[in-house]
Amino acid sequence: MKIDLTPSVRFEDRHNGPSGQNVKEMLAKIGASSLDELIDQTIPKAIQLEAPLNLPSAKSEMVFLRDFRQLAAKNKIYKSFIGLGYYDTITPGVILRNVMENPGWYTAYTPYQAEIAQGRLEALVNYQTMIMDLTGMEMANASLLDEGTAAAEAMNMLFATRPKNKKKAAKFFVDEKVFLQTKEILKTRALPVGIELVEGALADLDLTDPALYGVMLQYPNADGEAINYKELVSAAKENEVYTAFAADLLSLTLLTPPGEMGADVVVGTTQRFGVPMGFGGPHAAYFATQEAFKRQVPGRIIGISVDRDGNKAYRMALQTREQHIKRERATSNICTAQVLLAVMAGMYAVYHGPKGLKDIAAKIHGLAKLTAQGLEKLGFAQENKDYFDTIKIKADDVQQSKIQAFAVSREMNFRYEEGYVYLAFDEAKTVEDVQEIIEVFAKTTHHAADLVDLKPLMEQLDFVVSEGLERSSAYMEHMIFNAFHSEHEMLRYIKRLENRDLSLVHSMISLGSCTMKLNATAEMIPVTWPEFGQLHPFVPQDQAAGYYELFQDLRNWLSEITGFAETSLQPNSGAQGEYAGLMVIKAYHESRGENHRNIALIPSSAHGTNPASAVMAGMKVVIVKCDERGNIDMEDLKLKAEKHKEELSSFLVTYPSTHGVFEEAIREMCQIIHENGGQVYMDGANMNAQVGLTSPGVIGADVCHLNLHKTFCIPHGGGGPGMGPICVAKHLAPFLPGNPIVKTGGQTPISAISAAPFGSASILPISYAYIAMMGRDGLKNATQMAILNANYIKARLEEYFPILYTGTQGRAAHEMIVDFRAFKAVEIEVEDIAKRLIDYGFHSPTVSFPVAGTLMIEPTESETKAELDRFCDALISIRAEIKEIEDGKADPENNVLKNAPHTANMVMQDEWDFPYSREKAIYPLDYVRNSKFWPTVRRIDSAYGDRNLVCSCIPTEEYEDEVAS
Repeated sequence: MKIDLTPSVRFEDRHNGPSGQNVKEMLAKIGASSLDELIDQTIPKAIQLEAPLNLPSAKSEMVFLRDFRQLAAKNKIYKSFIGLGYYDTITPGVILRNVMENPGWYTAYTPYQAEIAQGRLEALVNYQTMIMDLTGMEMANASLLDEGTAAAEAMNMLFATRPKNKKKAAKFFVDEKVFLQTKEILKTRALPVGIELVEGALADLDLTDPALYGVMLQYPNADGEAINYKELVSAAKENEVYTAFAADLLSLTLLTPPGEMGADVVVGTTQRFGVPMGFGGPHAAYFATQEAFKRQVPGRIIGISVDRDGNKAYRMALQTREQHIKRERATSNICTAQVLLAVMAGMYAVYHGPKGLKDIAAKIHGLAKLTAQGLEKLGFAQENKDYFDTIKIKADDVQQSKIQAFAVSREMNFRYEEGYVYLAFDEAKTVEDVQEIIEVFAKTTHHAADLVDLKPLMEQLDFVVSEGLERSSAYMEHMIFNAFHSEHEMLRYIKRLENRDLSLVHSMISLGSCTMKLNATAEMIPVTWPEFGQLHPFVPQDQAAGYYELFQDLRNWLSEITGFAETSLQPNSGAQGEYAGLMVIKAYHESRGENHRNIALIPSSAHGTNPASAVMAGMKVVIVKCDERGNIDMEDLKLKAEKHKEELSSFLVTYPSTHGVFEEAIREMCQIIHENGGQVYMDGANMNAQVGLTSPGVIGADVCHLNLHKTFCIPHGGGGPGMGPICVAKHLAPFLPGNPIVKTGGQTPISAISAAPFGSASILPISYAYIAMMGRDGLKNATQMAILNANYIKARLEEYFPILYTGTQGRAAHEMIVDFRAFKAVEIEVEDIAKRLIDYGFHSPTVSFPVAGTLMIEPTESETKAELDRFCDALISIRAEIKEIEDGKADPENNVLKNAPHTANMVMQDEWDFPYSREKAIYPLDYVRNSKFWPTVRRIDSAYGDRNLVCSCIPTEEYEDEVAS
């Protein structure tokens, strides 16, 4: 045997599912002679790339991780005292390894099939309960993207719910002491929807102004000072003015919560609850409010309902996907959450409990107070009267310069503003750090550091604040926060919840438009390296050289892949990317003196976030029809583009279409829009069918967003995190979003879209790794495999079910829509099929979108032929079960589909009252026996949960048996 010393296994062979022999067998079933022929029959020749992508060659996993270690080493980990909403934290090892680094948690999908997501949902209810208890509010959602976005959502929600006599009020007052990055996002979001943002000192606030509808406060504020706002809130209520607080969650273990001051909304971040800074994200923002606003709360709320046996069960409640229902009438485009990070924050609270959190907060305050007292002995004035973690030290320019030089030499970062140095403390800091700070400041004076003896000061530390500021109420008394403080019990609790959820570790999750592909271990490993996790987003650029090199490479690669000139990495979700793209288009029109262009043409088949984002960007939505084949109606598009040519801003198109088809007329569509003065925005949700074969730039679009959490391998995390960078043509590049603290974006940037300059920076290594290890050829091959897998499923299923839409040569793109509406004749709904798939060990594909009564299936390139066959066998078996009903062999009301899913508890009962065997219920095919996934609840009553909204932990007495089990 001849020995080959070159690597024999390419990363793409691990990423792509089908083997060479599989490909031949699948092509034979499809009826194509080769992959090239299949692609030519699927993608119009006119838009196929003429040359390969200009990307680096693929690296092996070993070589990539070796090289990436060198890049990571360029990031310098200094101790951060910058604050402003970002703090060092200690992630308990049991949470780091068993949640953050665990594919059982990070590869799960959004919990739309609640019966197989009970673990995640319980963890999110814990999170919501923690938020409600700490803020003193009546309800909370399951997280938002970041603190700035959450503040903007509060501003918009309160604007939409103004009282009758304030319907014309449009002023929203923002205290000048709100974090700068939050003010910037409020500015971005206010203007397009007609909100007049007023920033100023609280002393200048006129609550009697009839044009004023709301006030935003920071607690403690950007200076670090904690102020009792109770009288201000009371006066605001008398004048029917809403109050929103951005509050430090950990401080609320010591300080009076905003809810007890009468706040209408409280927002903030849970980052310091065990989630690394990560150069800005991802972090779970929280949003808490009064029950009166429950139907206007943005994002997702997890509620408690019952299953068919009356057992308590969790599910997403109320407005969970409101933008898909309300579309252009939606008040928010939020369609996701930061589930993985919310789970971590909730678990941090469960692990530490109320006493543990209070001890951490007290330590942080003690360090700040000790430092303040030590610096005062050196002659420095500390000006905050009441504070939690941040002290404000008076220092002139000369002193600041010296302090900064000495601090950097000690590898410490402070915050510097005119006349002051700010020091923010966190749980990772120690008394030794305080001593170092004293030494740094002492060097700028004529005093020696040993002038300050910290020991007697430490012995006299206590928490003393002004009357009304110290918290007196209890919090987190539920047993879930008081039962798992040993690591063993915590480990078992995390594992117990994990076992209730189906994720990619069990089977394929073939949701159309969601691209649940492999999240390779080599891609995930760097995410928890300290070089990426422990950097504050506002450190000097030379301390983040590794990050900046990563950003530059990734921007170049994504620009090449999309055929565009430049990329912004700032938007931290797909919907945020849509909004950013539309705001860039808006800025472009305004730069040309065409401010009046405000019409957005959107196909009727579009994702619901498209019209919602357009409205948020201040545009008017005009819907374009689709024909009976699912394609955009060209006559209607031309008619409406010409009708609105003077006001046309943009056309939002998904490609391939939401129906899973590469429409032949896409270039003509772009031409029509451009001829009428508009810009083409391409929704990148289906980019997994384009990479390496075609591109938005080649097609003729002007801007697109990319779902890095889909096409580029960032995992869904059970419903978040995500990233939605935008790529733009040369004429739009000057308007890419900036940041008020760190320079980024174009030459004339729009204001910030996300709180951090580069969005959720710490998960960008995942997409970087994917591109680097796949290389130019691997990326193209992956797209071909995605299209192959989809067409193989189509070929197997079309003998049993109608496939709704195909291209001109009968091919699907990377996804397809399978029609189940005919089964209504025997009372079988698509939901019954979705729930029955659980018994076969599969998560249902996308239900009833974009067509009611259908499943949209997308297998991705990462699934093997064997897995595709198991999935097809399951659906074909379900078809046979439906035929039993059609033929009168099965009861139309009491059958395996109507009763699905079947739980272990059902089949373990002594009595079995169903007209089919237990075996048929739980082992419908032989393969299920080898890897049975048991749902923990029966089908959940969604209507009951909405009528009886409960979004906090179930009562302890109902919970004890569950915990004991």
